[in-house]
Amino acid sequence: MTPSQPPDASATPPPQAIPDDEQKQAHAGVARATGILALGNITSRVFGLLREIVLTNLFGASAATDAFKIATLIPRTVYDLLIAGHVNGAIIPVLSEVVEKKGRDELWRLVSVLLSIVTAGMAVLVVVLQVAAPAVVAVFGGGSSEQTQTLAIQLLRITSPALLFMGLFSILSGTLYALRVFTWPAFATSMFNGVIVVVALLFSPAPEFTARVVDGYRVTFVIARPDSGITVMAVGWLLGSVAYVLLQMPGLRGARLRFTLKWRHPALRRIGLLYIPVMFSLVMDTLIIRPFSYNLASGTGQGSISYMDWATTLIQFPQGLVATAISIAILPTLARQSTRSDDQASFKSTLGLGMRLTITLILPATVGLFVLATPIIELLFQHGAFLPEDTTMTALVLRFYLIGLPFAALDLLLVYAFYARQDTLTPALIGLFSLLVYMAVALLLLPTFGLLSLMIADSIKHIIHAAISAFLLHRRLGGFGQQRLAHTTLRTSLAVMGMAGVAVIALPVAVTWFGAGGKLGELAIVIGVGGISTAVFMALALALRIDEWRWFAGTVRGRLGL
Repeated sequence: MTPSQPPDASATPPPQAIPDDEQKQAHAGVARATGILALGNITSRVFGLLREIVLTNLFGASAATDAFKIATLIPRTVYDLLIAGHVNGAIIPVLSEVVEKKGRDELWRLVSVLLSIVTAGMAVLVVVLQVAAPAVVAVFGGGSSEQTQTLAIQLLRITSPALLFMGLFSILSGTLYALRVFTWPAFATSMFNGVIVVVALLFSPAPEFTARVVDGYRVTFVIARPDSGITVMAVGWLLGSVAYVLLQMPGLRGARLRFTLKWRHPALRRIGLLYIPVMFSLVMDTLIIRPFSYNLASGTGQGSISYMDWATTLIQFPQGLVATAISIAILPTLARQSTRSDDQASFKSTLGLGMRLTITLILPATVGLFVLATPIIELLFQHGAFLPEDTTMTALVLRFYLIGLPFAALDLLLVYAFYARQDTLTPALIGLFSLLVYMAVALLLLPTFGLLSLMIADSIKHIIHAAISAFLLHRRLGGFGQQRLAHTTLRTSLAVMGMAGVAVIALPVAVTWFGAGGKLGELAIVIGVGGISTAVFMALALALRIDEWRWFAGTVRGRLGL
């Protein structure tokens, strides 16, 4: 499970960024991990989309589909609030420190304790959900019909045991990340969605000719699968969670893990203390900010919440492919380096690499999505009841969200740098302040800008959060060192401007050629203009000698054997 050697000597970062061979190897490992995580993110989203397509094709917009959504939302919400934040904020930094200072034997002992605690805790939660399923469904789906709630209760009793496997996965994936093994966790969600798709396609019941009452009095005859058939999707969801865990096993070969009743370890208290601020942030977002945003949006016109959700779905692609991939890839290395109090230079160098890579990749992704917002939305969403005016509004909302994307991407990396130093309180306090700013700006601008006030406030929130995080981290590190951030930003901006210019010119030409070609024409527009723009950026990046792009591309090519 030791990371492999750098694949290509030519794929090395600028000399001033690498103090020694060890740091060179660490940087190459970050680039490889980023590529793996980005690929895993892409496949995960493809399989997730395929899962939704299968669900809608098999069961449509029915009571069964609503029941399934409720039955999967409940364990997912519990997991997000109680477990998910542990991994990046507490598990990876602490496990990285343990393996760096005390070796793998101590790591296996700590992980065994964590697995035992999570197993017991999740088992109790599963029992609670089994017993209290009617009450829990009433909270999450109280506005649904009695038929939907009854079915959701049955499905929840199938999906709730997935919490146990999701909890185990969180610990195992955190362990692999701490060991800088990224492949198996990166593709876990793809496996999860893939299992659901396969189970649904193989075992869904055949359609039946049935009568349905519409509007309380009209009877229509349709060919549809019985609502009880949605049970197959719930079983697939449970089996997918089992696949989560099984996929991690190859990466843990040789691990000496066992379940134990001795739940004492000096690192447990530290993990708990690190997680409290993270959980506070998650609760703030889930219980305050989301309802606040939805409440304001709902008062700005019909469809506003949907425009927000569709735009958020699209912006998650560059956020996941760039910001999340780089941040997770760099976290274990930063966490190990932070344990060496006499070696701040390595920490600064690795953080600087992550910031430069983020700038180099997020700027073209942001501008490309900004220019191609309308054709992308037309391709993905504009069919059926989704009208051209919905495309226009969704594109407008997306573009205002994109203003803050580069800052959000850098901010995530800076937050993970705090996590690596085992400081989760500072990001939580910054987050609280920025959320207050978000709410104030949204309320202030709402009368003038309507729905767009939320997007403007969101961008300002990310700018403020990133600025404060950078300022405080700069002070604590005694400066970032000679990281050439302005140099990279300037050259990348020049390449992006050239790319954007070509895209703006090519887009109307492509629309003229392919605009009447239906979905295939829309696909040709997106692929054609997107491909040309990407090629222009790559050429300009090479011409302007953007070292991070050349190095990242060279490292990924070496990893793929190209």
